Amino acid sequence: MAILTVNPKELSIPQLHQYLLGSVGPRPICFASTVDANGIPNLAPFSFFNVFSANPPVVVFAPNNSGRDGSPKHTYLNVKEVPEVVVNVVNYSMVQQMNVAAAPWDRGVSEFEKAGFTPLASDLIKPFRVAESPVQMECKVLEIKELGTGGGAGNLVIAEVLRIHIQSEVIGEDGKIDPARIDLVGRMGGAWYCRTTEESLFQLPQPMQPTIGYDSLPETVKNSLVLSANDIGILATLPTFPSNEDILAAKNKHGNGDLEKKAKSLIAGGCAAEALAILL
Repeated sequence: MAILTVNPKELSIPQLHQYLLGSVGPRPICFASTVDANGIPNLAPFSFFNVFSANPPVVVFAPNNSGRDGSPKHTYLNVKEVPEVVVNVVNYSMVQQMNVAAAPWDRGVSEFEKAGFTPLASDLIKPFRVAESPVQMECKVLEIKELGTGGGAGNLVIAEVLRIHIQSEVIGEDGKIDPARIDLVGRMGGAWYCRTTEESLFQLPQPMQPTIGYDSLPETVKNSLVLSANDIGILATLPTFPSNEDILAAKNKHGNGDLEKKAKSLIAGGCAAEALAILL
């Protein structure tokens, strides 16, 4: 497999930007609502964003300097003046309107009006919430860390979540936010986005204790030409090896034949322990 190795310092900012954003994705979108010192609202999306702590609840996003002319984003200027922000998450039903707000409007122009969003008064801070957003987080800015100067330079805004507003229709029967109901979108490289439809979602068991591990699997399993890397990964996440009784039962049930193909079918059907048993 051919590998392209590059030195970031030898690349143009647009080229480096593409490699970074094309590699790191999908990225959640922080639809940031802020106000300036005169109370004029601003609304802008940023995909350099994530949640970094639950205790205390902290989100971080980066309104980076413009890659075209190096100018600072209005959001960055606003949080320097009024250290408060509403982080509105973006789902598919509002993504086209969000894209309107992403245009380079002059400072002082209300993206709420330009994009047709409904402003809601926040409980604890000055910036407005976006009524159409399924989850709105009122935050106070704890710190702003400038990472550089010029075009593409990052400005990390570290903010503590003070209050969360969640539309009831995205809550599942278990009381948690349902990823299928919330229908979030994520940013990829360039103009590409993705959508968390129910068809695109899948679950992985969360290992809460040590597992078998890849290194402990037999060489015949690790070197299989039938099992995929994901198949082998599923076997490696099993908590324990099958017992001798399980192996004997699998042998009696499945006999001989192409055991690797049988194992692959069992893995696809959610019977990984039985699959490993016939491979042993």
